[in-house]
Amino acid sequence: MSPPPSAISNTTPSPTCNVVEDCAGLIKILSDGSILRSPDPLFPFPDADDRNDDVRWKQVIFDPTHNLRLRLYKPRAADSQGSKLPVLVYLHGGGFCFGSCSWPHLHDCCVRLASGLSAIVVAPDYRLAPEHRLPAAFEDGVAAVRWLRDVGGSDDQWLSGEEADLGNVIVMGDSSGGLIAHHLAVRLGLADARAELAPVRVSKYVLLGPFFGGVERTKSEADCPKDTFLNLALTDQFWRLALPVGADRDHPLVNPFGAGEGGGASLEPVEFEPTLVVVGECDLLRDRGVEYCERLKELGKPVELAEFEGQGHGFFTNEPSSESAIKLMRLLNKFVYNR
Repeated sequence: MSPPPSAISNTTPSPTCNVVEDCAGLIKILSDGSILRSPDPLFPFPDADDRNDDVRWKQVIFDPTHNLRLRLYKPRAADSQGSKLPVLVYLHGGGFCFGSCSWPHLHDCCVRLASGLSAIVVAPDYRLAPEHRLPAAFEDGVAAVRWLRDVGGSDDQWLSGEEADLGNVIVMGDSSGGLIAHHLAVRLGLADARAELAPVRVSKYVLLGPFFGGVERTKSEADCPKDTFLNLALTDQFWRLALPVGADRDHPLVNPFGAGEGGGASLEPVEFEPTLVVVGECDLLRDRGVEYCERLKELGKPVELAEFEGQGHGFFTNEPSSESAIKLMRLLNKFVYNR
């Protein structure tokens, strides 16, 4: 498996170097500033399901400057059904430090979304920290949507033909991808930005366990066991590696209601599209997702919350055959198709 596109070439460190930051043994920052990155996943994930022949997929480079790729997924039934399909942009998780559309369990997730939602799925990579600190990932999310606009009007048959409905694009982000989705919603909630993307129109957003941050601990963070899939020590480390140097977790890049420009007050004039926020009852990020919904509702935004009892972070991708994952797919169908 090839490393994510943000990875730098590993070199033999100087004998005088020592490790100043170690993230799960997979990312090591050395005292001379160099970074060693392993291509391995952060956690052992379920094997991908390669038996689904109902979906075709292909991989392309969407940003040659940064060598960023994406995968496109298309249900085979679209070739014969004669109606346009919604386009779902899926932004993977990984704490802004890990993840790639080529990882088997994320590939499998996109196959399931394409098949289960009868949608064309676009799954872009984005630059990873600490090699590329925020807001690089947010800029890459915008670049992926612009690519969809440019290629959708040109020569890609999956997007420029009769199958893809570019006027009905749903942006779905999982964990750190959920925070990217929020920033896309804010950026594209302004009239000038929406006009720039025509004929692409983002009609809805789905945030799965969004990776919001904040200096003050929430109850779900403080009560989170240390041995969970995603614990407080790891999320703090992700923020140390991903935030701009010198910034804390109340920076508006990661806390939508943090102090400064881009904080909660600036969200009032934004025209949000219908947004579904999904949280797990046992996820340490649960309270931040709930607060996000409550604050947006106070501003009159069209947001709804779905909480899954007994579920932790990333249950949709990590436990794809679970009853909760199947229930979420039904909910996504209802949200996407208004039924």
